[in-house]
Amino acid sequence: MANTGESIFAGANALIFGGAKGIGKAVALEWARRGARLAVADIAEEAAQETADEIVAAGGSAISLSANVMLDESVADAAARAEAELGQIDIVMNNVGGMLNGHPEDIPMAEWQRIMDLNFFGALRGVQHFLPKFLERGAGHFVNTASFAGLYPYAASRVPYAAAKAAVIAMTENLALYLEPQGIRVSCLIPGPVATNVMDSMTSWTEDCPMRGPGAETRLLMPQELAVTLADGMEAGGILIPSDDVAFDIIRRWAESPDAFIRAKIDEFASGDRGNPEVPEAILKMVAPSS
Repeated sequence: MANTGESIFAGANALIFGGAKGIGKAVALEWARRGARLAVADIAEEAAQETADEIVAAGGSAISLSANVMLDESVADAAARAEAELGQIDIVMNNVGGMLNGHPEDIPMAEWQRIMDLNFFGALRGVQHFLPKFLERGAGHFVNTASFAGLYPYAASRVPYAAAKAAVIAMTENLALYLEPQGIRVSCLIPGPVATNVMDSMTSWTEDCPMRGPGAETRLLMPQELAVTLADGMEAGGILIPSDDVAFDIIRRWAESPDAFIRAKIDEFASGDRGNPEVPEAILKMVAPSS
């Protein structure tokens, strides 16, 4: 369902789980700039308040909320508070995520489960809470954050994360089949490398395990660039919204021969090519990519 002219953000109430920092913060600021009222929900309460304050200082409307997306009751409480403060929620973004690094045989089962719970079930909890309300109204918009790592194979150093993000993409695509005919929009933000601090809290389970990236044809972005791409994509009616169309070029190569694509990646890594993205000069000294 494409946009008919008026901004989908003007006057909308939006709740972002994971809106305090990085991609979530940039998205909150961009949506507010386009006229949305924001509920910034995050486990990092102080950072969520800072983001809300920044929106208000710029002339927008925002509140901050505490939320742990790994707990059903915390998601429900944050949703109830957002509705009490703003009114009915029109846009829900499930943006919380985390990653790890290491060889799969070194990663404990509990850590596989944690990464899946945080990245996939965390998004599902946001969907599940608001789905009955959106269906009753015949309106609403879900946005789930995935990654290039879930779109095509390269993340051999973080298999649980890649699997979780692939699940997010599959869930979003199939929700779109079911929900868009009923008036409910569904979008999946698929970032490539983005300069955030997500790796600051990353655990590495294998000593000296190289972090494998999405390829030299990709480019490191600032969160603000990604936020504009997402908002523009949503306005245009997009379902899958990658940070860079190079993702679909790569997928076309994969589709021509999946086995050949995978074996080429094996050869790349064997040659010492870690798939590092291009880093623009302006952000060369920023933190490492987080895709």
